Amino acid sequence: MPKTLRWVLLISLLLLALMTAARLAVYYRFRVPVTGSDDPVGPAMWLGFRFDFRLVAGLGLLMGLLTAFRPLDPFRNRKALRGWTVFFYIFFLAFSLFYIIDFQHFIYLNQRLNASALGFLQDAGISLQMVWQTYPVLRLLLLLLLLPAALCWAVRWFYRLAARSKTATRPQAVLWYVAAFLLAAVGIFGRVGQYPLRWSDAFNLGSDFKANLALNPIQSFASSFRFRGSGFDIARVKDAYPEMAAYLGVTHPDAETLDFSRHINPDSLYNWPGAKPPNVVLVICESFSAYKSSMWGNPLNTTPFFDSLCRQGIFFDHCFTPLIGTAKGVWATLTGIPDVELVKTASRNPMMVDQHTIINDFTNYDKYYFLGGSTSWANIRGILTNNIHDLKLYEEGSYDVPRVDVWGISDKNLFLQADKVLRQTEKPFFAVIQTADNHRPYTIPEEDRNSFQLADVPADSLHRFGFESNEELNAFRYTDFSFRTFMERAATAPYFDNTLFVFVGDHGIAGNAGTMLPPAFTRNGLTANHVPLLFYARHLPAMRLNDLASQVDVLPTIAGIAGISYNNTAFGRDLLQRHAVDSGAGNRAFILDYNNKRVGNIYNNWYYSESLQGKQPFLVWAGTRAEPAGIAPPPPADYKWWSESMYETARYLLLHNKKSKIESRP
Repeated sequence: MPKTLRWVLLISLLLLALMTAARLAVYYRFRVPVTGSDDPVGPAMWLGFRFDFRLVAGLGLLMGLLTAFRPLDPFRNRKALRGWTVFFYIFFLAFSLFYIIDFQHFIYLNQRLNASALGFLQDAGISLQMVWQTYPVLRLLLLLLLLPAALCWAVRWFYRLAARSKTATRPQAVLWYVAAFLLAAVGIFGRVGQYPLRWSDAFNLGSDFKANLALNPIQSFASSFRFRGSGFDIARVKDAYPEMAAYLGVTHPDAETLDFSRHINPDSLYNWPGAKPPNVVLVICESFSAYKSSMWGNPLNTTPFFDSLCRQGIFFDHCFTPLIGTAKGVWATLTGIPDVELVKTASRNPMMVDQHTIINDFTNYDKYYFLGGSTSWANIRGILTNNIHDLKLYEEGSYDVPRVDVWGISDKNLFLQADKVLRQTEKPFFAVIQTADNHRPYTIPEEDRNSFQLADVPADSLHRFGFESNEELNAFRYTDFSFRTFMERAATAPYFDNTLFVFVGDHGIAGNAGTMLPPAFTRNGLTANHVPLLFYARHLPAMRLNDLASQVDVLPTIAGIAGISYNNTAFGRDLLQRHAVDSGAGNRAFILDYNNKRVGNIYNNWYYSESLQGKQPFLVWAGTRAEPAGIAPPPPADYKWWSESMYETARYLLLHNKKSKIESRP
């Protein structure tokens, strides 16, 4: 082995040993024994080792590249050793500082170090006093001085060991360096597969403690650093709290603690027949734009089956997503909070991965999530497995049918695979099925081209009725084909008569709604947020409701129909209870256009929006029917207040909707 490579290897092994020892220290210091529990932490330790190895591989690759230059190679230029000693002293100083602060941070907040800790610098004087009064500062400073010095001594000792080794021949050196490069590349990527190792993989372990045990504090800090601006205006949140709490139905409001929690014992508006708890199938539909579907009279008749289903269930034709984007739609549906992160998504923010969801109130239910592709997308796997208890996750690799494109297996096969699993379930179940085919590349599987007839529509008709191409049109039609296949198959299953089926779009697609909807839908981008929402079960009445609805209302409404008592800590409200109170007249739908940085809300059929700086406001008619003649717009001040209040409250709740200690498993 070349001397330089041997030196790098010894340093790398030292670092891995130190980080493993630190992880073991975290385990023994912070573990919480559980009576009768033998849940192994081996997977967490292995995942943590992979996180550590990524950092070591990156350092080793950097050293290998720099020492390729003779002036920087200490074995070809003795003076370079002095520079490397300085480098490693600074490196080990930073390394030690990270781990010391991380350990104390865990003691203080029961979380690994992340960029939110920088917020303590805003009140540096108070923070320093707290640190001095809480921690053994002098002993920690002594450790911070001695540990880097000891590690630098080890680096120089490793140098002497390597220097005494035999010199490698050129062919040997080439082979060793190629092997080292490949090992470093695999280590940095983190796995052999399509997606790299991500911080969110730690939260697939199903336990907050094991997730924190696996995380590397340096990576955790770096991953959260770009989200360091995530926050809220606490004064604005407190100012808005009384009215927000009243709107959401908080039973014991407290403006000091900003408590938004409320326990709901639903009034059963539609008594579920039989004593057996109902099953739930929630379908989150990819790009399910309202104006492109048949329910609003699109002449291309793209979704005739779903249209017929809507005429048999409780159909909300005035439903909106808070934001566009699949990850944001899934987030709002499952947590009840609009994902108002302006930098990527909340699912990618390590500080927001711990979330309460009403799904956990469906106790003694089997819980399933079906996706045709990989949940590594948008780091969504961590959100699901960390927050939905005992979730059975089915994704790419879980099915016995081939994938058809980048999004995995076809939607039709996804539904059939889900049905096959649900037929074997003995307990009540809550299943989420997330479709993906109504998305570029608009793949129609070869196996379905006989039973599903492709349409060929002239370009002028396509554009007039909201589509860019026949490929897009047929993908939308294939969604309806998949719905039909699923519901016809499910109708033959034992679970069907005792199941509530819910369909909601993850978001819409901005486009020309023509005369199908009022002008604001096209001119002001509401087509990107307007989606169908259907609750279907054999015992439910057939109703088409024009009540304003939002994605955040889906889970509370499901729980209400199912007669499940639940704890709500987020935005959503039971739509059918609100319909019984005032036909939904008091409902509001929050909308954030993060592409154009505009915030707004819909209320009483009017849509208000303003830039995040409070400029360029507009107020337009947003009913699903034409604007009545002679009606005057309402004063915008109320809309402005609610838009800004809901935005700040959402920012607050993204960071304060954590699972309760009862929910958090050790």
